[in-house]
Amino acid sequence: MAVRRVLKMGDPLLYRKAEPVKGFNTPELDALIADMFDTMAALNGAGLAAPQIGVSQRVAIFSVESNPRYPDVEPVPTTVLINPLLTPIGDEMEEGWEGCLSVPGLRGLVTRHKSLRYTGFDQHGTPLDRTVSGFHARVVQHECDHLDGILYPMRLRDIRLLGFEDALFQEL
Repeated sequence: MAVRRVLKMGDPLLYRKAEPVKGFNTPELDALIADMFDTMAALNGAGLAAPQIGVSQRVAIFSVESNPRYPDVEPVPTTVLINPLLTPIGDEMEEGWEGCLSVPGLRGLVTRHKSLRYTGFDQHGTPLDRTVSGFHARVVQHECDHLDGILYPMRLRDIRLLGFEDALFQEL
């Protein structure tokens, strides 16, 4: 369909809680999801939330097969997740470097739940219920944060754990 402009950190829409989707199998929802996948692919993203392209709805997508921005991570299945609910499994947390299409050029070391269960719906209203861990769990938490108006820098425990990619990961 179309590659949309991604809102950047500082845009007020990114800090608002998104509205639940009330109708499935609509032309508007299908077009939104198609645009989200086009935008994510064009920018080599691992995921994208509707608020990032200016649509305040509880829709997130993610998919990782081979991604130059994340060369060493395990695959994450292509997923449309609508009106999600996340439930952490256990207390184990892990740190990982995150980037964001709304925070271009920067990475931050973010602590997230290592394992979780997520439920919600796909674009046709079919229920989803998955238990995941590792990078898959990280991506889901990151994208669902967008639906609640949270950007990953807001999760940093120390601002020194945020930096530009070329400075953080320069060859020694």
